[in-house]
Amino acid sequence: MAAIDDLASEFARLPGIGRKTALRLTYYLLKRPPEEIRRLARALEVVADRIRSCSRCGNLTESDPCSFCTNPRRDPSVICVVEEASDIAAIERTGEYHGLYHVLSGRLSPLDGIGPAELNIASLLERVRNGGGVREVILATNPSVEGEATAVYLQKLIQPLGVRVTRLAR
Repeated sequence: MAAIDDLASEFARLPGIGRKTALRLTYYLLKRPPEEIRRLARALEVVADRIRSCSRCGNLTESDPCSFCTNPRRDPSVICVVEEASDIAAIERTGEYHGLYHVLSGRLSPLDGIGPAELNIASLLERVRNGGGVREVILATNPSVEGEATAVYLQKLIQPLGVRVTRLAR
């Protein structure tokens, strides 16, 4: 039963998955045909091999730079800053935003040991300074205490560069 325990332990490492749910997922998979399990394993391998961060914006992508950064229809003068790559999908679903993105890969959280050096901030500042006419940065961090602190910190860094800084309405 070491294989079952190993798989359950790996599932339990995922966010929001406790030991009980991990075991439930493990036993569910064991009831599936072996080929279905192999398809899942192959999909995980493909993701591990092909997905990486875009060198410009930090979005998760198979091609570098990503499709947002290379799309000539997007407005390069506006950058929307998000905490995680998964936040981009929510903004894209609105169909209203047509600028570029920047993924911080987290938010300031001193209690968790996450300071400015752990976030993708230096490349954001580089893009704003040398980004070919960036006129606005939209801070789309979460409305949590950490998200607000991150937004305030970024605003203090970006405004002196002569770029308009705005926040998403809540």
